[in-house]
Amino acid sequence: MNAERLATVLVGPHISEKSTVLSEEENQFVFKVRTDANKAEIRKAVVMMFEVKVESVQVLNVQGKKKRFRTTMGKRPDWKKAYVRLAEGSTIDFVGAE
Repeated sequence: MNAERLATVLVGPHISEKSTVLSEEENQFVFKVRTDANKAEIRKAVVMMFEVKVESVQVLNVQGKKKRFRTTMGKRPDWKKAYVRLAEGSTIDFVGAE
């Protein structure tokens, strides 16, 4: 896997109440990732971007919600998120990043 591909695998962090609790208690972080990314690519991308040791990666496909726009039905796009558990002593600080 080349560095250009790995740089585009992570779309961004997924910030929610659940992901905040996971990061504080379980040392697990949630990222939005490309829909064609696999676990190995996600692991290498996190190691390359944040220079941390990754313990495990879990991937989840999220189906887009169906929405009504006046008389027609529409659909939000599907997306993928990854739960990344870091090794003991490793952490990622999204707030202090410059």
